[in-house]
Amino acid sequence: MSTSQGVDQPLAPAIALWLVRHAQPLVEPGVCYGAMDVAADPHATQLAAQALADALPLGLALVSSPLQRCEQLTKVLRGLRPDLTCTFDARLTEMDFGRWEGQRWDAIDRTELDNWTQAFATWRCGGGECVQGFMDRVGAAWDATRASGQPTVWIAHAGVIRAAQLLAQGQRQTDRAEQWPKAAPAFGQWWVQT
Repeated sequence: MSTSQGVDQPLAPAIALWLVRHAQPLVEPGVCYGAMDVAADPHATQLAAQALADALPLGLALVSSPLQRCEQLTKVLRGLRPDLTCTFDARLTEMDFGRWEGQRWDAIDRTELDNWTQAFATWRCGGGECVQGFMDRVGAAWDATRASGQPTVWIAHAGVIRAAQLLAQGQRQTDRAEQWPKAAPAFGQWWVQT
């Protein structure tokens, strides 16, 4: 399955997973806002929901991060597509950067960032979450989606979608920073994995 909004990624035969990124958040560029609960731009959310409502086939389950930038898109989408069954799943929340949350990336102590690069899988960013814990959390949601056998749409975050890219390749651990995917859908856009 393909879409003008993204590229296809392999998941498993007969199961489609739509990986949707929330709309532009109302936060200054360059600010770390992983698990920080910030709103998204309402107009951008409406536009993303309309495009997604037009593109999604019937019969999908809808699973969303509970953070408000995803919840906003989910609610608008459900207003346009009441056929979508919806659940919120905290496993789809963006990575928790602890005390880094709300700080500018360029203001975070360089030593801490270097320590994260050196121990990429296990360093607790800002005292929050480590990448391996994040991968395990998203991996549990991934496994539940695959086990359901039902085509599903996730409304989530760039980090969650990057983790899903690795999971689609069978990779459940990322030991080095350079292994972490750089690409993610733009705000309000998606990728489809089939």
